[in-house]
Formats: sequence, structure tokens, C-alpha cells
Amino acid sequence: MINKIDFYFDFISPYTFLAHKKIIKLNKRNNFNYKPILLGGLHNLGGITAPAFNERKMKNMKNDCEIIAQKNEIDFVWNANFPINSLYLMRGFIFISDDQKDRFIDICFDYYWEKNKDISKKDVIKMMLSECNIDENLFSDGINNQKIKDELKNLTSDAFDKDVFGAPTFVINNKLFWGQDRLDYALEELND
Repeated sequence: MINKIDFYFDFISPYTFLAHKKIIKLNKRNNFNYKPILLGGLHNLGGITAPAFNERKMKNMKNDCEIIAQKNEIDFVWNANFPINSLYLMRGFIFISDDQKDRFIDICFDYYWEKNKDISKKDVIKMMLSECNIDENLFSDGINNQKIKDELKNLTSDAFDKDVFGAPTFVINNKLFWGQDRLDYALEELND
């Protein structure tokens, strides 16, 4: 069995978007197992106040993300709707078929962090699903299925139990690497 890096992500995290784009630029996507979590739920479990709710952290985070994007030649626009509730999209990632996941991830991230769209709005979700060739009605039924709801809760709780406290987080060989700037460390661990 090929070892992979667990990549804990939520679409609302700008740093996770930047890490995802770096992974694509490095052509390393197949080295990662994308694991959806609900970042707000993870923060609640850990008693963490998200940077979005701290004015000084928020200002620094915006500037930091813009610098990282520029240095890595990544198209990036700070989303005017930040933060949003990503619950439906994170459930959606769990629900959709494996062959749809890569396209879904790319489109959700791009709509939010490149196109400045509010990806929590039904009309925007509908456009994204259309681009992914995902049936809107099946998606709606799927994200409201109790099994899917429970799976996202369980994935978030499992992440918390593994000491994950933010996104992006990479886990390989029982070692945790937090932040987009630790991507190289996780890849080195994979190759050791």
C-alpha cells in the first residue's frame, strides 16, 4: 500500500487554499488524502477563537495570504464574504463520488479564493455543481442524509483527537505538520 499524507482541509481556510495550489504546482496531488473537517467545529472543540474574529489577526492574515500568493504565483483574492459557513460543501465532498472529488475541490476553492464568490449561497452552489456535472437534487439529498452529517462530525472529532487544531494540517507517520508553510516538511516525511 502506498503511504499518503492526510490533508485536513476546509474550503473557508485561505491557508488551505494556498497549500492546495502549491500541491497542484508541485504535481503532488496523488500523495495526499484529502480529509474534510468543519473548521468552526474543530475550533469549538478546542476552545479556539478563529483569527476571523480577532481584528488584528484578521488584518495580518489578509496581508500574509496576499504575500504568500504573490511569492508563489498563485491567483488569490481575499474573499469579501469571509468567513462563511462551509457546512454544506464539506458534507458535499463526503457525499460525491471519488471521481468527482478533485474537480469539486478545485472549483470550490477557486470560486471562493479567486473569484470572490460567496460559496454558501444556493445560486453559487448551483453554478459550482453544474461545472462539476453533479446533479443538484442528488447533492441536496445527500448533504441532508444523516449518515453524511454524522461522517463530517466524526471526521472533525477524529481530527481533534489527533491534535489537529487548524487547517491546513498534514499528518504522516503519526507526525503532525500545521500550516501551508509546513507542506515541504510533510513531503520530506513522506519520502523518508
